[in-house]
This record gives sequence, structure tokens and C-alpha cells, in this order.
Amino acid sequence: MTDADGSSSAAPSAQEETETGSGGFWGLLTGRKVKPRGDRVNGTAAPVARSGNGGARPGLSNLRRMQIADVAIPKGEIEAVAADTDLADLVDMFRESGFTRLPVFEGTLDMPLGMVHLKDVALQYGFDGEATAFDLRKLVRPLIYAPPSMPIGILLQKMQSERIHMALVIDEYGGTDGLVTIEDLIEQVIGEIEDEHDVDEDQPWTEESPGVYVALARAPLDEFEDEVGIDLSIPDSDDLADTLGGVVFLLTGRVPARGEIVKHPAGVEIEVVDADPRRIKRLRIQVPKPTVTAAPGAGDADD
Repeated sequence: MTDADGSSSAAPSAQEETETGSGGFWGLLTGRKVKPRGDRVNGTAAPVARSGNGGARPGLSNLRRMQIADVAIPKGEIEAVAADTDLADLVDMFRESGFTRLPVFEGTLDMPLGMVHLKDVALQYGFDGEATAFDLRKLVRPLIYAPPSMPIGILLQKMQSERIHMALVIDEYGGTDGLVTIEDLIEQVIGEIEDEHDVDEDQPWTEESPGVYVALARAPLDEFEDEVGIDLSIPDSDDLADTLGGVVFLLTGRVPARGEIVKHPAGVEIEVVDADPRRIKRLRIQVPKPTVTAAPGAGDADD
């Protein structure tokens, strides 16, 4: 896609791909055609195998049972770069994100142009490359655009045939709704894939010292409340937060800056460790020490 009109036409074309496909990757494996909505049998939803944490258990059946919406990361968590980004900022973005592919957009993420691959940048502008004038647009490669309802098996087959390993999820209005990679799809079949550069960042929080926690902003609020034994809901507020980052947003009414300290009415002190203008990423939470009340009669002189 190289213009705004392409964004609005991506969803209908992707939807048509879903409806007229030949059964996708699952069909190739079984030798028979499978309808995209093959998760229903005689009008009744087929049972879904679940893992211990409530997610779908890895297996071949997920290719026809699961939809892109089930595996895509939401729009707010997409790491992307603007088309006018210079070389130094692009390298910093690759370094900080740890990704080898980044979506490229014009103006906003709802107007994507494609993606840039770290290998293309390195080969042309690194390793003593001779190129001098940097133009990110010349490095942009195509992306796949798909609706959230497409079965992941069809998208996997499309990625394989077109040799494109990243797809943007497009909503009914042609805007960007999420992102999915070929690794996300394969993990639904064989389980988690970790490489040499992966670090254990899946823990929603860790206890840095007694009463001090470093947590991801997306950490579930109810689970953290169970951990610390404190109710972190906002008094006299009609809005409810599901994550720790949501609590901070409700307390401030905005996305706070990095280093800002927010005090909760329950006595909890929350420091914003990492954030950008769009979202909160990491927090440091200091929980007050429980007050020790003396037992009735303690300290009284013996009668």
C-alpha cells in the first residue's frame, strides 16, 4: 500500500480472500476443503482445547478454529515508524524494540505504507555501505492486510505463498486494528518459540525489594491486588480499570511522563518508569507497610 485509498480497500479485499479461499493451510494438511467458520458443527460451537492458563492449547486444529483477532497484538502496542524517520532514529527504534521488522506509516498508523526490514537497512547503510542519502521509503516492503475474522490457517498460507511474514489487521473502516507475524501463527500450532535474544519479559511484575514492585503497565489489576492485598480501585469513579496502567491513567486523566510519581488514595506510590506519548509501559509500585495494631490490653499493667 502506498496511499490512503489503499488502506480503505484493504479490508474488503482481505475479507473476500477469507470467504473464497480454498480452505487454507488446514485444507492442505487434511486434503479437504474447510469452511472459514469451521469451528461450528451443526450450528453448535465445537469444543476448544484450553491450556492451563486459559489460552488455546497449541495444535493443528487452531489453524481453522482460531481467528486473527485471537492472536494479534492490539494497535496500542504496535511498534512502528513514520516514513520520514531518519537513519539514526530508525536504528534506535530497532535497538529498543528488539524487532527485525517494523511497520512504516504516513502520518498515522491508519495509513500504513508497508514494513522495513533490519536486514535491508544493514546491507544498504551498514557494513561500510556506500549509500549516503537515507530515504526510508525506498526500503519499504509490502505488508499483508487482513480482517480480524480471517482464520489463522488462511493467513499462514497467504504468508507462505507471498513470502511476507507480517500482517496488519484492518477494521471495517480501513483503519489499523492490530498486527500479527508468522511467528504468532506458528506458535498456535507448536507452542512458544524463543530465540537467543528473547528475555523473560512475560512476568507481569517482580518484587524489586520488600514492598516495591516493578510491573508492566498491562499487568492485570485483580491479580496484583491479590498479590499485595490492597484494593487499587479508584474511589468515587464510574470508570473501571483492568490493568495497572489503567489505574494510573484514571488517577491522572492523561498519559503521565516518564519519571512522574502518582499517589493512590490507598497509600500506594506509583512511579512511571517507562512511557511514551501514547502509552504507559512500566511502573514501579511502592506498597505501604501494613500497620501493626497492638492487641487489646497489651502494655497494661498487671492488675
